[in-house]
Amino acid sequence: MKISWSITESDIQKVKTMLTENDNPFLHTRRLRNVQKQNIVINKDAIIKTMIMCLLTSQQRSGPNSKIGQFLRKAPFPIVTETIENTENIERFVRITLKENELTRYINRISSFFALNLQKMQNENWSIIDDLNGLFLENSKDKEREISDKLDNDLKGFGPKQSRNFLQALGLTKYEIPIDSRIISWLNDFGFPVALTSSPLGDKGYYHFVSDGIQELCEKAGTYPCLLDAAIFSSFDNGEWTQENAIF
Repeated sequence: MKISWSITESDIQKVKTMLTENDNPFLHTRRLRNVQKQNIVINKDAIIKTMIMCLLTSQQRSGPNSKIGQFLRKAPFPIVTETIENTENIERFVRITLKENELTRYINRISSFFALNLQKMQNENWSIIDDLNGLFLENSKDKEREISDKLDNDLKGFGPKQSRNFLQALGLTKYEIPIDSRIISWLNDFGFPVALTSSPLGDKGYYHFVSDGIQELCEKAGTYPCLLDAAIFSSFDNGEWTQENAIF
């Protein structure tokens, strides 16, 4: 059974208005990376940093001036391949690093998930890099969903949302986006045909249903879901995004 999405000119205008009203550095950066594919880096360090970001932001917000945002912009970043390879207890090292940066919420869970995921990647000889390179070369809706769902199945502490956040942060996706409470709130105000809540988003079928609606809407509006996501996400941050802090 297939759903037929009915999208009006009014719906399209709402999308265009959201993009226009939030034409900020965060949106510009998203366009450069995810649409124009500039400065894409796929290596162990990029994967490690992005995985930390996803685990940190799984159940807590991370505005541009938050402690999480400041930590992710650290240069050099404290959790990298070279450091980890010389560490006997990775979980403990991550926990200490997060604590030193005042990131203590869910610290034990985050450190445990990180260590388990890293061990899996190492055991598989970093085959995830091949998957990500494959997505970069074949940037289609179907491929994006395939890899997103694979990460959802393979990585601890991720789920449908963070698997897509991971790929989007690496600049690899245009269609599959991390759907969170901000997106749900906007869709309900927008007039999505079904009243939505965040709690069922852990279900793959429900997530696909909402994502399909977003993709249809964006296609009709002549934009990509990753750009609508950036506009909605940044609209909640009261103009805090600048050219400096919009760089992940």
